[in-house]
Amino acid sequence: MFGRLRSLDQRVLDNISRIHSPALNIVMKTASRSANVGIIWWVICLPFLINHSTRITGINFVVGISFAHVMGEGLIKHLVKRIRPCYGLDDDELIINRPRFYSFPSGHTTASFSMLGVAIFRGLPLYVILPIAFLALLISFSRIYLRVHYLTDVLAGMILGFTCGMLSVMFFRAIGL
Repeated sequence: MFGRLRSLDQRVLDNISRIHSPALNIVMKTASRSANVGIIWWVICLPFLINHSTRITGINFVVGISFAHVMGEGLIKHLVKRIRPCYGLDDDELIINRPRFYSFPSGHTTASFSMLGVAIFRGLPLYVILPIAFLALLISFSRIYLRVHYLTDVLAGMILGFTCGMLSVMFFRAIGL
């Protein structure tokens, strides 16, 4: 089974590398960098945190993304210790610098989908959910495009992040918030 997953991961990377172009490289680098240390997500949280009527949702976003970070970056990555695909590339094949840490799960994706999970389970309107979903998918795809993650890293990040977002909403509801 793991052999099939590795083969699938490699085929996806190979197929995506065929669509590389200078213009798309810029888009993907920008999307990916926007999620470095959760920058885009903290920017999105700010209006929720500032506005008194949405402050609990803003705090819920922060708790969800923090929980996702602890689970993905703090725990799972260091248990699995999967090497990133970019470490098999020559320097001239790289689009961005090689990240230092492990690959599984994708931290950018985990954070992105925790935000989406909170937005959906808090029942936010579609005009809030759809841009978050678009950004989450774009950031997730960019990680594969840039060859710093495998498809399975991103899929695991989606599941983990969405679950962390959902659990944080369930926690907030359980304590009456």
